[in-house]
Amino acid sequence: MGKPLHFNAFVMNTASHIHHGQWRRPDAGQTEFNDIDTWVDLAQKLEAAKFDAMFFADVSGLYGDADADFDVYAHEGLQIPSNDPTVLLGALAVKTEHIGLALTSNVVQNHPFNFARQVSTLDHISRGRIAWNIVTGMQDNGARNFGLSRLTDHAERYEWAAEYVDVAYKLWEGSWDEGALLKDKERGVFSDPSKIHKIYHQGPRYRVEGPHLPSPSPQRTPLLYQAGSSASGRAFAARNAEAVFIMAPSPEIAALQIADTRRQAVEAGRRPEDIKFFQGLSFVIGGTEEEARAKEKYYDGFVSIDGYLAHSAIVDKTGRVYPAGTPLSEVDTNTRKGTEWVSRHIIDREPVVGDLAWLQARNSRIVGTPEQIADRLEQWQAAGVDGINVINWVIPGSFEEFADQVLPVLRARGLAQREYAGGPLRQKLFGAPLLNERHPAARYRGAFTDGSASWEESAAVVPAARP
Repeated sequence: MGKPLHFNAFVMNTASHIHHGQWRRPDAGQTEFNDIDTWVDLAQKLEAAKFDAMFFADVSGLYGDADADFDVYAHEGLQIPSNDPTVLLGALAVKTEHIGLALTSNVVQNHPFNFARQVSTLDHISRGRIAWNIVTGMQDNGARNFGLSRLTDHAERYEWAAEYVDVAYKLWEGSWDEGALLKDKERGVFSDPSKIHKIYHQGPRYRVEGPHLPSPSPQRTPLLYQAGSSASGRAFAARNAEAVFIMAPSPEIAALQIADTRRQAVEAGRRPEDIKFFQGLSFVIGGTEEEARAKEKYYDGFVSIDGYLAHSAIVDKTGRVYPAGTPLSEVDTNTRKGTEWVSRHIIDREPVVGDLAWLQARNSRIVGTPEQIADRLEQWQAAGVDGINVINWVIPGSFEEFADQVLPVLRARGLAQREYAGGPLRQKLFGAPLLNERHPAARYRGAFTDGSASWEESAAVVPAARP
């Protein structure tokens, strides 16, 4: 019997997330993404199937050239219109009991003080089932939507993210001591002020006094996801992430990415097992291989090449989109990094920008019978993958097929959980509800108990985390 893999449903509060054109299918329910019943129904089906979590992607702007027309995105429904997953998770939290709920939020779109408060509130509502996918943004249009002239330099965005999480860690882990919340009706003391602290954070971008307004939630800090595959992204994940979402084109390349990140985690004082890796995959399932190939042909009949090309567009340092035939070796971009892995996958010629669309459309799918799919997932697990982000073609059908046809085979092999473990999401995945002591956020526990009462005195309590 194998070790169980973890399974997330990788979704977005929009009509066309990853597989563009599929919303046109008669059985595609994602066109009704504005309807809360679409998501409540899906969440409850996923929970019945014992998925570990629903993982919501998000963006804060349009892809591509911010000065060009955006007709293709509107025509394709390509992440416009889209809605805020943070709000949606509050509704799903009260309609489910066990499944994790992961949101994506980038450092541009929300001040860390306000974001930390929102996440603590969601973690209270869900009784400890919230995860945060930490991203830095990758669209010039998204940066402009928050008052910037253009997207901040890639390396600087990760420095920004380092300070952003530092503020959040101080609020979640250091502002309230254990036992601060009393709710003592007899003495008339709701909270012990000696155990609640201002953080007096001072950094290049933020000046936050505190204290954190919510009391500690079941996890304090949400489970921490990260999805960057660039050198900067992997270094950030090694220091901060508990789960990393990858889209490797093969198990062999996944093994290289995973090994590199785990090596850096050890260098940062953590352990290799402190991070779980989730590979993004979609599935075409048939009772026979012939049936699966016929279904694949049907799915491909709805594929929008324009949608895939627009989604994978890369812009140069001036914000202009590179033509599809541009060799990746000539690409110099401030937005999407990490494309060096493509060069390790395409070895018979020089890879070009258009290959990114091809890889997104074709290489993240497994086609076959449930048994063949299980065989392939064992290969991904052997490469070091701990879980799968299941990418849908349609909602809810893709997840229903996976739950009804593939999960029973996986369970028979010991590769999927039969029941949920108890406790908050982190406890389900790692065995304890709180971050372990090796995580950089843990250094803020008890760091503000010395009675410091000014910016000058408190600024040196714990140095800000540096990238």
